[in-house]
Amino acid sequence: MPIVKFQPFSSLVHPTLWHELTRVKLDVLHLSDASVPLTGSYSTGKTIRDRNTGQDVALGCNLSVGGEGFEGDFGKSLGPGTVAASGTLKNYNTIEEFKNADKHALFNQAADEIWNSILTTRSTSLLTHFLVITFADLKKYKYYYWFAFPAFTAKPAWEVEGEWVGAGEERALGDAEMSSIHARLAGTTPTKAFFLVKPSKTKGGVEIAPVEEWASFFEGVANEDRTIAFIDPSPHPQNPGWPLRNLLAALRAWYPAATSGALRILCWRDGEVPHVGEDGKKEWKSRFGILHAGPPESAVSETQKPGAVGWERNVQDKMGARMADLAPMMDPKRLADQAVDLNLKLMRWRILPELDLDKIAGTRCLLLGAGTLGCYVARTLMGWGIRTITLVDSGRVSFSNPVRQPLFEFEDCVDGGKPKAECAAARLKKIFPGVNATGHTLSIPMPGHPIPPSANSIAQCKADVAKLEKLVDEHDAVFLLMDSRESRWLPTVLGSAKGKMVLNAALGFDTYLVMRHGARTPAPTPEKTSGGANTPERLGCYYCNDIVAPADSLTDRTLDQMCTVTRPGLASIAASTAVELLVSMIQHPAGIHAPPPPATSASSRSDNSNTINADANNGVLGQVPHQLRGFLAQSFRNMPIVGAAYGRCTGCSETVLKEYESKGFDMLLRAFNETGYLEELTGLADLHKEGEQALEAVDWDEEDGGEGDDF
Repeated sequence: MPIVKFQPFSSLVHPTLWHELTRVKLDVLHLSDASVPLTGSYSTGKTIRDRNTGQDVALGCNLSVGGEGFEGDFGKSLGPGTVAASGTLKNYNTIEEFKNADKHALFNQAADEIWNSILTTRSTSLLTHFLVITFADLKKYKYYYWFAFPAFTAKPAWEVEGEWVGAGEERALGDAEMSSIHARLAGTTPTKAFFLVKPSKTKGGVEIAPVEEWASFFEGVANEDRTIAFIDPSPHPQNPGWPLRNLLAALRAWYPAATSGALRILCWRDGEVPHVGEDGKKEWKSRFGILHAGPPESAVSETQKPGAVGWERNVQDKMGARMADLAPMMDPKRLADQAVDLNLKLMRWRILPELDLDKIAGTRCLLLGAGTLGCYVARTLMGWGIRTITLVDSGRVSFSNPVRQPLFEFEDCVDGGKPKAECAAARLKKIFPGVNATGHTLSIPMPGHPIPPSANSIAQCKADVAKLEKLVDEHDAVFLLMDSRESRWLPTVLGSAKGKMVLNAALGFDTYLVMRHGARTPAPTPEKTSGGANTPERLGCYYCNDIVAPADSLTDRTLDQMCTVTRPGLASIAASTAVELLVSMIQHPAGIHAPPPPATSASSRSDNSNTINADANNGVLGQVPHQLRGFLAQSFRNMPIVGAAYGRCTGCSETVLKEYESKGFDMLLRAFNETGYLEELTGLADLHKEGEQALEAVDWDEEDGGEGDDF
């Protein structure tokens, strides 16, 4: 009799596996190379008929694996005729580790797992267990992999009487029995990979049961009426599929006496309703055979693990790994979407496991000013994975801009220049299509710049204020990046009143200021936001150090005063510092209420008190300063400053905020038009009078200089 030849499994890997492996590697495994469970599936063998020759062409004995295989309950969702196969995936951190892995030991470990399940649990659940080792090159989207399907060898080998035959042929099950099996399997979910068949009391019908019930199910049943069946993924007419090898090994270990004679094997391949031929008979694809094997060699026990084979050959039919290159088939936009966050996710592997990237990505940022600072802030925000960036500016791109403002090019300057905000937003999308970037051309009304009394001018001002209010409402963080003091006043008021994170960046020639505005509302958990004895209850805003209201600083200025004359590298330093300050605040447990470090912890200290997690007030990214003043001319020095909110501040004091909340645009219009209004409102005018009165009350000592002295 000919020896049975088994059709080995071929891996059929869906691209979703690599997408999900990428996510698991970046978000879960990090640097771990621990094995993770993976579920695959296979179904009945498929063939297609060649239209030219009329012959059936086999499609392969495939085990499919996709991204859903990482889900623990994936096997329960499979339809009738499809079988779940448990597996193990082991991903290596480097290509060298992948190449040098002890594949012999890994294979033996997988085979031992199958054999131990046979002996201890007497279950068929692990008979089609598989192993896959991988290396994921996440920069180039190349995935190296090698599958193993451990299957036990039989000594002596199994032999088949004659050939495998189809249903209805001599010695095989008849049409009625096959129809009965088909009806029973169609209603069984999940499908049993292996099952037993015996005649039922109903004429032409059969009964089926799991293989584990052999003793009770076949009790009193003659050998010629016992059939062992399995879902066969092989389409080859004379080669049964790989799962039969381990089933036979298990049966020989469990029932050595019963399997020493002839075994009737049904290779079930009829997952679909069979075709009815011209003669009115169903054309069954399943195969039937009678197997024989002599008793095991005398020196070998039935419980001793036999040898195993099963490493998959590659496309060159050699023992070696395969490689899947997803880059050519992926949407470039999706490639970019995954690649832009790669650096951020790698931070969580070793340096910052606690980093909450979703919280950062979900922060909506409003940039008021699309000039030098605005362009650099926008680029750095994208580097942190922030997806919503809105820019506001009233100007157009000029020929002096592109060399200093990285979101503009020469072509943006011609014909009067493109609107800055819209042009910058379009360039952000060109850099990364996944960003939600929009631009708005808008003039922000300012104190000291009266609104003409015409109805149209007032209506336009009111519309501009309403649009700015709406933009502030729709965003979480507001960056003040304008080139005048008074243009920052209205956003300061709106940001404070609406409880937004407000960050300021301003440039000098070789100095800069980066600061965050203090929160109006008290911290919900004071014990987490206590910055020490020197930390004020509420931090100040941009105007808290002023004793005058913002006024017109733009009129009657020379060219060098109208332009921001600054060292070219200063803007990128200040912009990046502002973004890092925002992200540090987002990652701090107290968020907008994050306490600043005490004023004594300057950057010039020689100890390590400024390192991450040096004290309980630090967030994931370390300390969250209130203000940073940088001095390039002084050895590139940074000086942290803590400033308390001022009760008479024209930007964030409760007097101003409550007046705005009660009177709205009418209050703002007075601030724009009336010189001295904000000083009177906040009490700064009284402060000035008190100062003058104090000076007048001083009894000045006059020296006796004699007559004729003239000072």
